[in-house]
Amino acid sequence: MSKKNKNNELNLVRSVNKNVRSSTRKLKPILKALVGKKVDFALRDLEFSNKRICGDVKKTLSSAIANAENNYQYDIDKLIIKEAYCGKQVIMKRFRPRAKGRAAPINKPYSNLTIILSEQKQNQKEKHGTKG
Repeated sequence: MSKKNKNNELNLVRSVNKNVRSSTRKLKPILKALVGKKVDFALRDLEFSNKRICGDVKKTLSSAIANAENNYQYDIDKLIIKEAYCGKQVIMKRFRPRAKGRAAPINKPYSNLTIILSEQKQNQKEKHGTKG
């Protein structure tokens, strides 16, 4: 059984964004705040967040919503964020010149971002964007 069929049986839709120019340390609090929320409330929270990386997270979430709508014909109003996690990617290492001929290292980390959506069950109550 392929992954696509397995995800379809469990009503899961995923979207992966590789090479996000941010560290996992900065991404994790944003993703933790999204898990369990309905999709439209999560998009609203990302829209009004003042963190730079929220733009990439919003783009990935929008891609997952489009996948659910176009590939699996799910209702957008019933989608919730089941999982959202990030992982390490490459770290570009650069050097900055300092005084007396020395050099200081600069690390520029990249991350992978994965968002998994699920269709909300019929028996669950709506909680208006709060975690369930």
